[in-house]
Amino acid sequence: MHGYSRLGSSARTSSSSSPPSSPRFRHGRNKLSGGCAGGRSSKRTSAVERVVYVFVSAVFRRRGVLLFAPVLYISLMLLYMGSVGFDVVNLKHSVVGVVVHSSKHRTAMAPGSVYRSPQVFEKLWPLMEAESNGSRVNALMTAWNSSGRQGWKPCVDKSISTTGFSELPKSNGFLIIEANGGLNQQRLSICDAVAVAGLLNATLVIPIFHLNSVWRDSSKFGDIFDEDFFIYALKNHVNVIRELPQDILQRFDNNISKIVNLRVKGWSSPTYYVQKVLPKLVQMGAVRIAPFSNRLAQEVPSNVQWLRCLANYEALRFSGPIRRLAENMVDRMVKNSSQSGGKYVSVHLRFEEDMVAFSCCEYDGGEEEKREMDIARERSWRGKFRRRGRVIRPGANRVDGKCPLTPLEVGMMLRGMGFDNNTSVYVAAGKIYKVEKYMAPLKQMFPRLETKDTLATPEELAPFKGHSSRLAALDYTVCLHSEVFVTTQGGNFPHFLMGHRRYFYGGHAKTIKPDKRKLALLFDRPDIRWEDFSRPMQDMLRHSDHKGYELKKPSGSLYTFPMPDCMCKLAEARSESSNTTRLA
Repeated sequence: MHGYSRLGSSARTSSSSSPPSSPRFRHGRNKLSGGCAGGRSSKRTSAVERVVYVFVSAVFRRRGVLLFAPVLYISLMLLYMGSVGFDVVNLKHSVVGVVVHSSKHRTAMAPGSVYRSPQVFEKLWPLMEAESNGSRVNALMTAWNSSGRQGWKPCVDKSISTTGFSELPKSNGFLIIEANGGLNQQRLSICDAVAVAGLLNATLVIPIFHLNSVWRDSSKFGDIFDEDFFIYALKNHVNVIRELPQDILQRFDNNISKIVNLRVKGWSSPTYYVQKVLPKLVQMGAVRIAPFSNRLAQEVPSNVQWLRCLANYEALRFSGPIRRLAENMVDRMVKNSSQSGGKYVSVHLRFEEDMVAFSCCEYDGGEEEKREMDIARERSWRGKFRRRGRVIRPGANRVDGKCPLTPLEVGMMLRGMGFDNNTSVYVAAGKIYKVEKYMAPLKQMFPRLETKDTLATPEELAPFKGHSSRLAALDYTVCLHSEVFVTTQGGNFPHFLMGHRRYFYGGHAKTIKPDKRKLALLFDRPDIRWEDFSRPMQDMLRHSDHKGYELKKPSGSLYTFPMPDCMCKLAEARSESSNTTRLA
């Protein structure tokens, strides 16, 4: 027997009971951007040899004309990937021979495949300084052009204590979820859990945080988020409790792990939850879903989507200790940026050792760097990169824009865009790989550079040390309040931050998303002129401005694109406000 669901009867009677396929697979996305390219090169080469042999034989027998186009396409693709190369040569007696050979260095020779940024910097540095001493206006003051664009306003009601149900319907049972991953992966799980609890009319138990082997943070929900405010903000929409009631726990021998764990597939539809999870919830009185990351589809009914909006943009705020220190850090950044009216740039820099290792990209550290990266890969991803037949192609990754930008490259990009050496820059990052070596040129280009370690005192940071999610929350807040945010490598941190910035800044993300494929080509030209470098940088800034206002697509996430699910146009907002006044 089904319990009450807020989705409505139409979804419960739907014939579709299985979850849809993952949007990541539908659109060919990888779980993580970057990563080592891999393949079984020996088998692929032998297969290509057989294909080439069949192709040549068929052509000379006049039966292979129709095979020409697909085989040529496959050959070109393999050539591009760098695993094999084809040399077509004229043999004696006008016989054409096709020679297949190894081309380990072919990718390395491709434009943009080698890290030459230090040579480019050495050439351009005097020109950067000369431009800073000129009369050019700092791009920080002119980065975003809002003229002619209609603004947006949050549509999630601020009066969260007086909206929603006057009294929540009787609960169908208790929902327990496990949030895994880092700070923003946990945030995603929490917000989706609120939506699922509302859909199933379930009582949500404050989510359990899984101790992740990568993040290694033992923080509980209340250490990172304001637990009391979370419960209060949702009280008229979803019932939330801190712990499972004792009488319910006793039914499971006081062991929460004995509560049935439903293995819900990724990106499951609301219909799946109503048809498969709700009956178990009503029958058992309590269910667990662990892990819960990405377990709810992006496209859901508007009332369920609204709960996501409420949870992410209104109910979830950081705990008191995090908020107080983060606000002090923001105040200090604003004070340090007095020359630019309190405006500053924040950069999410992903150049930690594990990120460099995972990308399988090569920089300028030679054999020592290779050894260190091999050790780091084995430490964090045991055996993954040593599987038989796996081929690492650093050059192909760089050309494809998958290599983390170095601090040097970020600095050159910003100077090329017109941010001068008086610009205050906040760098949000973990422990940078070889920090002294790689951060030095960025500090040279931007002397007013700060990190959480320079902006806060050791005494202030002491309670957060060893807790990566709490430290990330400090970074998140300082980045949220910057005039310009720069994302360099993707991931949940910039995706959630862009959504929050859109929500708070009238729909505009105020975010620079560099085209790293173009950057790879530009950074590969040690003889490039300053004009030829800065022009595409300024084009990139204008493109980021244009993409600042972007609506959510059907497969998109409202955590990155809150419009139109969580926001409405200002004209509509004024109309709604006027109607509310007349009704009052």
